[in-house]
Amino acid sequence: MSIHSRIVDDLVANGVGFVTTVPCKQLAGVIEELEGRAEIHHVPANKEDEGMGLCAGAFMGGKRSAIVMQNTAIGVTINTLATLIQFYRLPLPMLISYRGELGEPVACQVEMALHTKALLAQLHIPTYHFHRESDVEELDAILKHCFMCNKPVAVLTDASFWKGY
Repeated sequence: MSIHSRIVDDLVANGVGFVTTVPCKQLAGVIEELEGRAEIHHVPANKEDEGMGLCAGAFMGGKRSAIVMQNTAIGVTINTLATLIQFYRLPLPMLISYRGELGEPVACQVEMALHTKALLAQLHIPTYHFHRESDVEELDAILKHCFMCNKPVAVLTDASFWKGY
């Protein structure tokens, strides 16, 4: 089973029926897998904060939701995370490609990597960092925790998890 299938299987097993995504090379396999699954309604978003709004609407309409995005957009989502997702206690699993670490080929990605974890910590959002493919074994428990607590969680997936850039 591919890592992409495993991630989507865990989303389905935890009742996620709506996922929004913003394109990222590292997340392309997950996005492709989502597109092929009838049990999840996939809606691509133009921006991450827009995607969070779509997830909030889906949740308020009775569907568990998740967002797949890049860490470079964390700054764009701060207001939405604080005033919508957290204020209304909406569970939101965020699968986030963690760009900008060692080996990153795109210089502008590095700057946001320096701030990603600090911004998530400042918002008191539990953050898990997947380095190895075997780390995906934790995803099911993370999703269960997210939905039990009605809080957002961030799962950072770096280049080593995806086997390179």
